[in-house]
Amino acid sequence: MLEAPHFSANGARLETAVALPDDYFDGTVNQPVLHQAVTVFLANQRQGTHQTKTRRYVAGGNQKPWRQKGTGRARQGTIRAPHWRGGGIVFGPHPRDYRQDVPRKVRQLARRSALNARAQEGNLWVIDSLSFERPKTARFAELLEQMGLADKKVLALTQGVKPNVYLSGRNIPGLHVMPYSEASAYDVLWADAVVVEHSALTGEAAPEEPVAAAARAAPARKPAKTRVPAKPKAKSRTAAKASPKAKPVSAKGRAPKAPRAKKAADQKPGAKKRPPKE
Repeated sequence: MLEAPHFSANGARLETAVALPDDYFDGTVNQPVLHQAVTVFLANQRQGTHQTKTRRYVAGGNQKPWRQKGTGRARQGTIRAPHWRGGGIVFGPHPRDYRQDVPRKVRQLARRSALNARAQEGNLWVIDSLSFERPKTARFAELLEQMGLADKKVLALTQGVKPNVYLSGRNIPGLHVMPYSEASAYDVLWADAVVVEHSALTGEAAPEEPVAAAARAAPARKPAKTRVPAKPKAKSRTAAKASPKAKPVSAKGRAPKAPRAKKAADQKPGAKKRPPKE
């Protein structure tokens, strides 16, 4: 049975050690699987955006440097050949996908082996709870100093997602905070010391942070829906012809213009009005 040092929430070490669960911490460490998990993790981090230019992509070299015969030198076709300075690259790297896949059970075995290795070395620490009322980096740094982990690479594993703990530790160099269920074998092997919440090992439900509890108690109100007035339907041509109020349409498809009435200001002064035609 493997045991781990036990610490209180304030960072004080307790006399009694914590017995790790036997179903998970059985003491087996599979080295080949650990090597495979680390190789796959590092390969999946590569972007694969490297690119070199072959002779077809190098600028210049559109003509022969010199004629084929009569110069006494070797025949050349272009100055962008691979053996020329500034020429193309032969068998250079090109964009590709480096991603590798590993079976789910192999990932689980690698994670279990990494945790067992840290437990056997005595670098697995159990703390009662990791919770802060509000993000405070100085308080988290003080906690690590009390536990004697100030100068080490530490992986803090919490029970579930805790935003206040994450925000408190993200500015501390050499400290990674993540949920216990999301830690991979590489994350465990990267750290010199692994700090795990006691509730994460036992599977008990951890108390929620004050901010998360308040947000869940007061759900956000949905905005009121605004009604958009419906657009009036356009009348078809057949309906316009059938309606009695429709204006007559000429042969060209346009309504005839009404005659313009002359205004009094438009008439010349002293002009006699003509009688209307019969």
